[in-house]
Amino acid sequence: MDSIDATISPGSSEASGRQVVLLTGGTGYIGGRLLPILEARKLPLRCLARHPENLRPRVAASTEIVPGDVLDAESLTAAMQGVHTAYYLIHSMGRAGDFEHDEKRAAANFAAAAKGAGVRRIIYLGGLGNPRHRLSKHLRSRQETGMLLRESGAQVIEFRASIIIGSGSVSYELIRALVERVPLMICPKWVNVPAQPIAVEDVLDYLVAALDLPLGESRIFEIGGPDRVGYGEIMREYARQRGLKRIMIPVPVLTPYLSSLWLGLVTPVYARVGRKLIEGLRNPTIVEDGSALEVFPIRPRGLREAIDRAMHNEDREFAATRWSDAVSASGIKPRWGGTRLGSRIVDTRIVSVRVPPAAAFAPIERIGGRTGWYYADGLWRLRGWFDLLVGGVGLRRGRRDPRHVRVGDALDFWRVEDFEPDRLLRLRAEMKLPGRAWLEFEVTPTQHGSTIRQTAVFEPLGLLGLAYWYGLYPLHHLVFSRMLKGLARAAEAESPDD
Repeated sequence: MDSIDATISPGSSEASGRQVVLLTGGTGYIGGRLLPILEARKLPLRCLARHPENLRPRVAASTEIVPGDVLDAESLTAAMQGVHTAYYLIHSMGRAGDFEHDEKRAAANFAAAAKGAGVRRIIYLGGLGNPRHRLSKHLRSRQETGMLLRESGAQVIEFRASIIIGSGSVSYELIRALVERVPLMICPKWVNVPAQPIAVEDVLDYLVAALDLPLGESRIFEIGGPDRVGYGEIMREYARQRGLKRIMIPVPVLTPYLSSLWLGLVTPVYARVGRKLIEGLRNPTIVEDGSALEVFPIRPRGLREAIDRAMHNEDREFAATRWSDAVSASGIKPRWGGTRLGSRIVDTRIVSVRVPPAAAFAPIERIGGRTGWYYADGLWRLRGWFDLLVGGVGLRRGRRDPRHVRVGDALDFWRVEDFEPDRLLRLRAEMKLPGRAWLEFEVTPTQHGSTIRQTAVFEPLGLLGLAYWYGLYPLHHLVFSRMLKGLARAAEAESPDD
């Protein structure tokens, strides 16, 4: 009767009583991935959000969303009512100003509200580092947060993690940006400070497993993968899996502070958070207490598998993404050269046609082969000849069928990766490229006909890939924009009865 599953009956009248699970940070990196896992367990789930409108499209109908801010103590009272277990997955590193002060205030407010509501358990994800050493501001603040949460009187299960490897995590994105953009790296001593990186899937497994612990005293669990490596080894493993050759020259100077300033030039998107992380790299983040392996049946993945899964998961998320939504959601206006989303460059354009979706999609389904590409077929043949010259497949494969396609079909030097009749065609490039490329066509019905959206996506491989994309972008812009106009003309000439 001590574990949460033993005390919760999904759908019972007690779902509004003291058995609710409260999730904070549902729009963040870890909380956003934990949310659907908790929903799958059919637990009475409540999410605390400063901006509920941003979270509402991501949750199931059974999940309750309450407005609140951990920096506003009064806003937490209603959110805590009836809560049995609360996840505290909040940090303030992305804020300007004194993040340590904000983190202390937030944790103290949360602990007080939890104590007042009689919350039985708090599950918290903090940072790994030996508190007997001189910790960085970031790690010290993470561990002080755990101490403040324990003042709630609830059982606090605190996980202290090293570098988290997963597509979208700050550490992983910093590593990727450095390896992708800098072929020759001057490496200070901190790149060899030992860490035990852990896959994000393993972190999530620990967070969920904590629900089933018996109630009792608070515990701190140090979690990490089996490999003890520095940032240098992590970058080399990433480069190996991406097929990049990188030269790393060790130097005895270049402090974490100076490195953080340089980081702001190389990876400006992550500069504020990245500086705080790098300033903490003088601290080893290794597991000294192995009790997590004794208490939980989880056996974390090694570094090689963690990076491989991060790349695989990114591909899976990419395959399910509507890039038109992603571009608009990024808050970045489309610009010359395309929009950067993670490691990929997205170039999208749209045209309206006064025909129904089936007629609009018909010329798209016939693209390539003897039909051609609706503009500059001579340039496409030249590209195919050049591809053959460098050992690629060229245009010689043509099409299996002149009018219809199916997933897996070869289409000139493309492969059909996704296909939905009268709606979607996604092609993956198989020509020789310094990176990976996709070309997608999507048809959407409108009041007066349809829209055709054409999206080119390129994932450059190192600096050569970037040079390829931006060097040829004027030609790509001309060809793809004229090709879309050609598709529109063909669609409007299409008879619905064909």
